[in-house]
Amino acid sequence: MSEKRYDYLILGAGMAADAAARGIREVDPDGTIGILGRETTEPVARPALSKKLWTDPEFTLDQVWLGTAEATGAELVLGEAADDVDLSARVVTTEGGREVGYERLLVTTGGDPRTLEVDDWYDSGRVIAFRTIHDYWRLREYAAAGARVAVVGGSFIAAEIAAALAQQDVEAHLICRGPAPMASILPPRVTGRLTEAMERHGVRVVTDAEVRTGEVEGSEGPVRLDMADGREARYDLVVTGLGVDPATGPLADAGLKVVDDGGIVVDERLRTSDPAVWAAGDVAVYPDQILGRTRIEHVDHAQESGKAAGRSMAGADESYTHTPYFYSVLFDDFFEAVGALDPDGGLVEDWQGGDDPLDRGVVYYGTRDGDTLDVTGVLLWNVEEARDAARAVIADGPVPVDALRGRIT
Repeated sequence: MSEKRYDYLILGAGMAADAAARGIREVDPDGTIGILGRETTEPVARPALSKKLWTDPEFTLDQVWLGTAEATGAELVLGEAADDVDLSARVVTTEGGREVGYERLLVTTGGDPRTLEVDDWYDSGRVIAFRTIHDYWRLREYAAAGARVAVVGGSFIAAEIAAALAQQDVEAHLICRGPAPMASILPPRVTGRLTEAMERHGVRVVTDAEVRTGEVEGSEGPVRLDMADGREARYDLVVTGLGVDPATGPLADAGLKVVDDGGIVVDERLRTSDPAVWAAGDVAVYPDQILGRTRIEHVDHAQESGKAAGRSMAGADESYTHTPYFYSVLFDDFFEAVGALDPDGGLVEDWQGGDDPLDRGVVYYGTRDGDTLDVTGVLLWNVEEARDAARAVIADGPVPVDALRGRIT
């Protein structure tokens, strides 16, 4: 017998969980909701941890809390990760031995940060795999002390953290394995502009550098990084932004259908292979109406799919039809993107700036066949209010290249 049983139990206490609880309440005002989260804090607006809290003086720490319990009446059980899920009994057992029952279950467990494979680094407190508000607080301590910080990774989260630190007068080094920050999603002309801007604002960008090993040298540091090419460097603190893997935990072992990378397969209503279980956010592999079956790790998807899953759990007969976008703000530039951005595929660049064409423009990604491009993704560089237009281009299928230039302005 479980200690407590909920009409709706949500695994994970992030933004998708918050949106799901609100979605449930839109359909069912009375059903009991439990949120079981491995983090010890209530849901927060996670993008602010690497964006507004560093760059917007009017955005305060009080504004990151989402107020989930107050808005929805959900009971939060925090600091308790799921260790086992019994789908037949509809019971979740936590790592601490707590048993929680459910009538309907939603998985919004997000992602586990990838880490450097160096023993005990992250236990030292001087190497942070940036993800939570606790990581933000720890990084703020070092920023206030004027530390020398290395940010390892070429992801957009790594670039945002390095930029945020530089704006706090911290000596920040961004160490990328590839040729430039965000080279896996941005075309070379854009990464060149971005690198120049970061250097101009005080970030030292170190490219083609792979961290192989290292050591925390004593209880007070520093942290030594050893590169594959023989270089070494020492820092007061190291932050890693290497992407995430879907945090499916015990769900795959429980028998839910998953794909090779661990994502949980759901249908158009975000329901899994078990009729009493849904999944949303980073862990869900869902059938996007434009992109096909995919898995997306960005906040817009977490919120929209969380809300849709909550409504679906509560009985709304609706499909999830939203194609998400993601965004970043780096110094004077910002971008939004819809779809899959692969700069190694076909590209059509439509730059529309004034004195510097790269001040503003649109980049279309896809598969090139002669004079046509089958568009799979759109980058909006300093272009506002054009996400729906980008979705329309992707939905059109193959488009003549000449017709793309000037289509979105």
